[in-house]
Amino acid sequence: MRWILAFALLTVGSIAQAETFRFTAIPDEDQSRLVERFSKVADYLSDELDVEVEYVPVTSYGAAVTAFRNDQVQLAWFGGLSGVQARQLVPGSQAIAQGQEDAAFRSYFIANRDSGIPESQDALPDAVRDHSFTFGAKTSTSGRLMPEHFIRERFDEAPEAVFSRVGFSGDHSRTIALVESGTYDIGAVNFTVWEAAVEDGRVDTDKVEVVWESPTYPDYQWTLRGDADDRYGDGFTQKVTQALLDMKDPELLESFPRSGFIPASNDDYAPIEEVGQSIGVLR
Repeated sequence: MRWILAFALLTVGSIAQAETFRFTAIPDEDQSRLVERFSKVADYLSDELDVEVEYVPVTSYGAAVTAFRNDQVQLAWFGGLSGVQARQLVPGSQAIAQGQEDAAFRSYFIANRDSGIPESQDALPDAVRDHSFTFGAKTSTSGRLMPEHFIRERFDEAPEAVFSRVGFSGDHSRTIALVESGTYDIGAVNFTVWEAAVEDGRVDTDKVEVVWESPTYPDYQWTLRGDADDRYGDGFTQKVTQALLDMKDPELLESFPRSGFIPASNDDYAPIEEVGQSIGVLR
């Protein structure tokens, strides 16, 4: 009887001491919307993984990478560039899943209609020259890294030489608002944020429109720390991966927004690392 009681107490103690599994996401939209939506994702993961899961909001892309590096979170929904940065800082970390849309992601260049910049199906219009332009966050893949790459490729000049004024809005929702208001003539945004904003009626398309759609590139992904199995048990990495791949609830997927998740690997993001190095934002 004593050994049964001892085993029961040991089991209860183990459960009580089970480490909370924490994740974050780059703040590419309004923070209050992200907290509401990702809290539901935390509940889903907790049920699937049988551990307590907590969503940890952060204030910037850099803060997401820092939280991952400092082990304040063990899993993160990163953009392409921030994911590469995080994995460089935490050896052994793995990209485990990406949205179905992320294997072939795009940026939209949007313009205030009063700027007179025409829509183009081919190259970024020459008419963008000498207008004001805003990126999103400084380490955003779809709001800065790849748009800068395409600008340099198109004009063979740095953005500061192409535009009359260059700024950084901080996130995609803010970019849309700044271009819609006329604070900037042009901006570069994540295509999924734009399309969700249009669908929800959060953007006035009489004032701002898409003038160019970029070529595709790999972007967002879930990255997991390499010590997850040691801390949460053998096979935990696979359990997390499977839980993400099995996420089918449209309400949860709207948090990203994505239509579903597919497997990913670190090698998928070699093109992002190459571009980051070429324009000097990665070593």
